[in-house]
Amino acid sequence: MRMKGGEPLGQSRPFVAAVFNTSPDTVEMLRVVLTQAGFVVVSGYTFELRDLRVDLDAFMRQHEPSVILYDLAPPYEENCRLFEHLRSTPAFHGRPIVITSTNAAQVHKLLRPDQQVYEVIGKPYDLDIIVQAVKEAVRSRPTQ
Repeated sequence: MRMKGGEPLGQSRPFVAAVFNTSPDTVEMLRVVLTQAGFVVVSGYTFELRDLRVDLDAFMRQHEPSVILYDLAPPYEENCRLFEHLRSTPAFHGRPIVITSTNAAQVHKLLRPDQQVYEVIGKPYDLDIIVQAVKEAVRSRPTQ
């Protein structure tokens, strides 16, 4: 897991974005653009979550992300069930989630309304749209 970044949105304490994706190249690309936008970025791979190689509760306690950028990859139904499980854990509660996917329309069909996903962004990824969605998701968080 990596952590780098600055202070986004003019805050004294930097916001942390947790990036979960299947591709190391995509994780790195998102780390770079979100760091440039002022976020501290922590990352993991969705297959590590699926295979229980990452203690999600410990990861979330350690990094306290303000927002989660999560990739839902094929097979969509199987990975949507994994997302539903993760979303139901206390570690994910209260954190806005932005989903990326190769097929946003399919993901929209599979997500339940109560999962409180802030936005679903499909490929081809427009990095400016992803950064804007992450910023807006952080702004939408209830103050704690």
